[in-house]
Formats: sequence, C-alpha cells, structure tokens
Amino acid sequence: MPTATTEDVRAALRSVMDPEIGKPIEEVGMLKDVHVEDGTVRVTVLLTIAGCPMRDRIETDVTAAVSPLPGVDRVEVVLGEMSDEERGALASRLRGGRPEEAQFFTDGKTAVIAVASGKGGVGKSSVTVNLACALAAEGHRVGVLDVDVWGFSVPRMMGAVDQKLTAYDNLAYPVQAHGVKLVSMGFVVEEETPVVWRGPMLHKAVQQFLGDVYWGELDFLLADLPPGTGDVSISVAQFLPGAQMLVVTTPQEAARKVAERAGKMAAKVRQSVVGVVENMSYFVCPHCGERTNVFGEGGGREAAATLGVPLLGEIPLTPALREGGDEGTPIVVSDPDSPAGEALLQTARALASASKTMVRKPLKLTAPGSPGDGNGHAQGHDHAGHAEHAAHDHAGHDHGHAH
Repeated sequence: MPTATTEDVRAALRSVMDPEIGKPIEEVGMLKDVHVEDGTVRVTVLLTIAGCPMRDRIETDVTAAVSPLPGVDRVEVVLGEMSDEERGALASRLRGGRPEEAQFFTDGKTAVIAVASGKGGVGKSSVTVNLACALAAEGHRVGVLDVDVWGFSVPRMMGAVDQKLTAYDNLAYPVQAHGVKLVSMGFVVEEETPVVWRGPMLHKAVQQFLGDVYWGELDFLLADLPPGTGDVSISVAQFLPGAQMLVVTTPQEAARKVAERAGKMAAKVRQSVVGVVENMSYFVCPHCGERTNVFGEGGGREAAATLGVPLLGEIPLTPALREGGDEGTPIVVSDPDSPAGEALLQTARALASASKTMVRKPLKLTAPGSPGDGNGHAQGHDHAGHAEHAAHDHAGHDHGHAH
C-alpha cells in the first residue's frame, strides 16, 4: 500500500484555513514543518499568539485533512507560536505589502452600506444586524462595522457581548457571530463604560476600525451609523467613499422628515442612497390577525419617493424582533419564517440586488455649503495603534490598510 509523502500531506493541508484570517495556513506562513515516518505524520503549526482562541479548531481541521491519506495511522499536531518577525511578516502579507492608505474598500469588490436613520429609536441597529445575518444566510461574506461609538449595541444584538477583538502587531481580527464579522467599540470597552469622546478621537476610532482590522474578503460591509449627521457619519463618508446609504425610518411624519434629511446628507458627501427601509410598519395581532398601523402609514414610501430611491422593505412591529435583539439571536436566525423574519430576508435580497446594480452616483440634490472637492481624504494621526488609543492628537495625514 502506498504511503503518503510529505508533499501529499502539504497538498492536503492547503484546504485547511485559518478560521480568523480565512486563508490557507500554508499561504500565511503558519505551516512550519511536516514530518512523515512509519505511518505517523507530525505537523507543526505556528499560531499567531499562544492563546489563540481558534487553536482547537485548527488542530481538528489539520487532523481531519491528513488522516484520510494512504498509510497514515496517526496524526500529531504540534502547535507553536510565531516569532515577532514572523508575525510582522504575516501582517505585511495581509496588507498586501502596500503602505497604509486613508480610504478603504475602494476596489469595487465589496458593497459598503452605511445604515443611517437621522434620529434614534427607529430600530436602525436591529435592522442592520438582521440584514447582515440574512445576507450571510444567502451565502454572502458579510461584515458589520458598528460606528455608533457612544451607543454601540451590535455586540449584544449578535450574542457577542462578552467577546473582545483578537489583535497582534497592531492588526486586529473581527469577532464572528452568526456567520458575520463584527467590529464595535463594545469589543474594546466594557458594555457599561460611557465613551466620552469628541470629533478627532471619534474620527481616529473609525479609521482604526477600518485600517487596523483585517476584514478579509467581504461581499458586504454594513456600517451601523449613529443617529444624526455628525462627526462619525462624515468620517465614514471620508474613509468609505464608495459607500451607499441605506435610510431606516418609521412610518410617522416626524421620523420621515428626519430620515429624508439623513438621506440628503449623502449628496453633500458625494454618496448615493441605495434605498429606504420602513421599520415598525404595522402590527399584526397574534390572536385575530388584524393589522394595525401603530405609527401611521406611508412614511417610508414617501421618504423613498422624495429621495428618488426604492422602498426596499416594510418590517412589521413584533415583540419577537425585540426579544431577538436582547437575547443575541436576530429573528432571521431564530425564526426566519415569521412575518418579520421573512420581511427582513426579502429586504436583504432587495438590498443585495439594488446595491450591486445601481449606478453609484450622488443624488442630484444641492445645498449651501456642499463640499467643493468631495475627494473624501481623511485627516488624522499617523499612529497605527488600537482603538483604545484613539485619544491621540489628530494631526497629519491618516494611514490605514488597503483592502
């Protein structure tokens, strides 16, 4: 019976991916050595850090890849740790060997959706996490950037409130939940900690969430913006010049007017609006099935007409949607066949179609004080540290990692 050679083992290991980086362990320099002798295969894998949370997964995947080879009776996986030089080389490889840049996801491969509401209380974050999970369920590679720095809620809504970002050599890796990559201030500070930051520090935090994080290849990046049109929204527009805005509103007149204002901001920063989602559109009685328009009706459709974009979805008001957010299991995961789950899945499909096919031109709106050059260049500090260092002075041209 033929016995597997060292090259056979290496070929089998090319299917083993690092769970965080999403690339083969051999490609990223984690496969240090393969030794084959008398039916025993010893594979030495270098972890990025000794306490890597994915070490058991890597050991299992290596064993599963090598065990079926002919003549293999035993697989030994030796887990070591990269040296500082090896970690530095990995970080440089992941950045593509290019210098840091101040704009991200500009190659057209990732649809960047900035989810805005203009005002709080309309369920913007709930819509964001459910759309992200729905897109992931459709087979897309999805990330959520929680840039609501003061009011971050994505970690809790995604059941990841106790997790932290894994980082080394000034490069962090997103937390993953429900098949979605997540980055949030909630993974840097404790949930109860207030973030009392002003413009420059907020700007730096956004830059680091984009530039100091290895997002990997994404089909969609959803940025959960804070309410309003303040500093963070402007920073996102600068760092993500190709982003399209998704406006979330509720049916009532007051919310619609503010949502339209948020949508019109897109023109000022030379972005386009991909569509409108109306949340809390109606309530269906669980006993008799009667539909009640608790917050009025038609606001989302009117906002979409005003902005000249499609109404992508109308999401019903239901206790289960709120419960899913509190419990960390979005309703599209826990009950996709429910009225709200189905509405969100349909909305996600409409968003995917619209974002991939629309011509990315700014709205034909004019307003006094519109920026003249619209080049989206960010100004910041040249230090590439972690998000908790965002309080450094805001000066010089900002750096980031090109994707």
